[in-house]
Amino acid sequence: MNLDQQSFPSYFWKDGGLLADAPVDFAATFDGAMWVSTAPIDLPRFNRNPLRVVPHFTVPRHHHNVDEMLFVLAGEYSIEYDDEGGSKTVRVGPGEIFLSRAGTPYTMTAGPEGVTYIETWPRPVTELETVWHDRGWVRR
Repeated sequence: MNLDQQSFPSYFWKDGGLLADAPVDFAATFDGAMWVSTAPIDLPRFNRNPLRVVPHFTVPRHHHNVDEMLFVLAGEYSIEYDDEGGSKTVRVGPGEIFLSRAGTPYTMTAGPEGVTYIETWPRPVTELETVWHDRGWVRR
């Protein structure tokens, strides 16, 4: 996944500033592990991004400024997220969804067959901001 593969969404490091300036290596972390559509739909009522992830890859801990819904098409994700009662983990398989609330940090690990899914947001993708946390990165 190329760091500047799209002009959006905006990827921010947890302390502020762009991910390109963070103490982690975005390209080394995601290298060969995730394929993203280069042409997301940006319509007021349907904003989506299809992705395919290799087996056992963990997407580093992050959160968004808007709610996000994941629709799993094939394979599975194990998603660890923060909840009022502490950390929780759910498995999301084909035909299932996961709703991540705005501001809720989470980490996703693909199952043994990898995972193919669509992520979607209630607002235009140009308004989506992703804030990345420390967990799961290749350090510079």
